[in-house]
Amino acid sequence: MQIDAVEIYHVAMPLVYPFRTAFGNDDTIESVLVKLVSGDHYGWGEASPWRYPAYSAEFAEGQFLVSKEFITRPLLGKDISSGRQLQDELSWIKGNFFAKAGFDLAWWDLYAKMQNKPLWQVIGGKNPDVEAGADFGIMENIGLLIETIKKAVAEGYKRVKLKYRPGWELGMISAVRKAFPDLVIHVDCNSAYTLADIEMFKQLDKYNLAMIEQPLMNDDLIDHATLQAHLKTPICLDESITSPAKARKAIQMKACGWINIKPGRVGGITHALEIHDIAAAAGVSCWIGGMLESAVGANHCIVLATLPNIKYPCDVFPTSRFYKKDLSIPETVHSAPSMFRARNVPGIGAEPDPEMLSKETLNHTVIKR
Repeated sequence: MQIDAVEIYHVAMPLVYPFRTAFGNDDTIESVLVKLVSGDHYGWGEASPWRYPAYSAEFAEGQFLVSKEFITRPLLGKDISSGRQLQDELSWIKGNFFAKAGFDLAWWDLYAKMQNKPLWQVIGGKNPDVEAGADFGIMENIGLLIETIKKAVAEGYKRVKLKYRPGWELGMISAVRKAFPDLVIHVDCNSAYTLADIEMFKQLDKYNLAMIEQPLMNDDLIDHATLQAHLKTPICLDESITSPAKARKAIQMKACGWINIKPGRVGGITHALEIHDIAAAAGVSCWIGGMLESAVGANHCIVLATLPNIKYPCDVFPTSRFYKKDLSIPETVHSAPSMFRARNVPGIGAEPDPEMLSKETLNHTVIKR
C-alpha cells in the first residue's frame, strides 16, 4: 500500500487520579497518535512513553519530533507491503522504539482494514476473548490497598499486580498475602533496585508470587540473570525487552521466566509478533502490557493478547479506570468480568473522537506527499 499522507498528534490525557509508580506520580498521560492514509483507507496507531524520559529514554514531545522530522518523509509515497518492510525502512534510526511503534501500529490497522478483516485474525489470534488483571499503584496506606483489592476480586479479577518500590515493599506484600492467601499476585518494580537488594528479593520467594516484574535496570540482562539464579520466583522482563534480539538474548541467558510485551516499547506489532514467536519456541510464556493509552492503543494491546503464547492476564483497562472520557471511541469496556473482546470489525475497531482529539491535542502536523 502506498503511504499518501501522515497525521501526527501529540496529546495530553488527564487522569482521574494520579498514577503512582517507582518512576514518580503522573496526573496526565502524554501520548502520540499516528494516522497513515493510503487512498481512501487509513489506519491509527498510538504509542505513549509518557511525558518524561523515565520509563524509557523516550518522551512524548521528543517522540512527536522524531515522528515528524525523521520517520514520516522516508515513508511518504512508498509502497509498504509488510510490517517487516516498514521496520527495515526505519532501521537506520537508532532506538526510538515508541516513535517507530506509532507508525507500525497504524500500518497494521490500515492493512487489516484493506483486507476487510479484524486485525486479531490477521495476526493469527486464536480467540477474541482475553483476560485482564487488576493493577494497583502505591496508595496512601496498606489498609486502603487491601480494601481496593477486595473490590477487584469481587468484580471477578483473578490476578493482581502491585507496584513495588522502596518504602512500599515487604511489609506491603506480607499484609496483602495474609489478606488474600490464594490470589494470583505479582509485583512490578519498574527498575527501582540493584543486585545490592538481592537478600530482600530472596524474601519474596515465601510469598508465592507469580513473578517479579523488572526488578533491576531498564536495559539490563546480565544482572537479571544473576538475580534469577538466586530466586525461585520467576523474573518477568519488561523495560529490558526492546527488540526481538533482546528477547532472544534474555532467554539464552536465563534472565527471565516471563516476558511482558508492550507494543509501544518494542516498536509495534511487527516486533511484538517476533518476540512472541521467539519466546514460544523456547517455552517462555508472554503477556501483554500497555501504557495507559486511549482506546486506540488499548485495542492494539487486546489484539496482541489473542495470540496463543499469551498465558497470563494482561494489562488492559476499561476507560473508566483512568479517564472520565476516552480520547478515542468506542471506549474500552469489559465484555465480561475481567475480560475484553477483540472487536470483530476490520482493523482494531477504534479511532480518536474528533472532539476529544481537538480538546487534548498539544501539537499536530499533517504531511502529504
